[in-house]
Amino acid sequence: MSGVVAGAEEWSHVAGGARGALVVHGFTGNPSSMRGLAEAFAAAGFDVELPRLAGHGTSVADMVPTRWSDWSRDADAAYARIASRCRSVVVAGLSMGGSLTLWLGARHPEIAGLVCVNPATMPLPDEMMGALHGMADQGVETFPAIGSDIADPEVTESSYDATPVAALISMFRDGVAPLSAAYGAMRMPLQLFTSVNDHVVDPSHSEFLAGAYGGPVERVALERSFHVATQDYDKHVIFERAVGFASMVAP
Repeated sequence: MSGVVAGAEEWSHVAGGARGALVVHGFTGNPSSMRGLAEAFAAAGFDVELPRLAGHGTSVADMVPTRWSDWSRDADAAYARIASRCRSVVVAGLSMGGSLTLWLGARHPEIAGLVCVNPATMPLPDEMMGALHGMADQGVETFPAIGSDIADPEVTESSYDATPVAALISMFRDGVAPLSAAYGAMRMPLQLFTSVNDHVVDPSHSEFLAGAYGGPVERVALERSFHVATQDYDKHVIFERAVGFASMVAP
């Protein structure tokens, strides 16, 4: 495995309090995209876990063989760490991190609340999955990157310059597709941030989630930011609103 890219390290913060926040990054990204939110939770007195998911934050070659089972394992292990020391836990995630946030919510109904930023929530259309399977069958391992969808020209996301095909198939086939049937049974409060202009995950994913979700949903529209909104013009809106939400649902 390659060395960890500077800034992509996982992070753990122990405040010694009763409240915790698990913060999860997205597909082909790394903890740097969520560090600002993690630090906002820490500044508000939360214990924090910010894991680096398998295959991320090093080189794309390390991600090629990884699958949903690897990332969900890592997210669940991080949840176990913070739940072992905190009475109430909130989980927050961006993009695939949002998908993993929802997966953890379905798996752990004791979670106090969920914060999703531009989450992937719906199965890919059959024609898109067919195209991905066709690429994989032809031996294509990667295609051009989907990272750094940010409106602010002064900011660049630390993410891979290629997208692993088989890993993307696994994300939707093994993760998002089965998860999409579970939203109606979930009851913990959900705060849902949606970028109006997202070039990676269409806002329809947020609409689908909000319509299907079984618990209370707080919607926040992000007018100025693209997909990686936690590093974009609206990042402080996310930080402030997410910390306020978490403080309310995790007493």
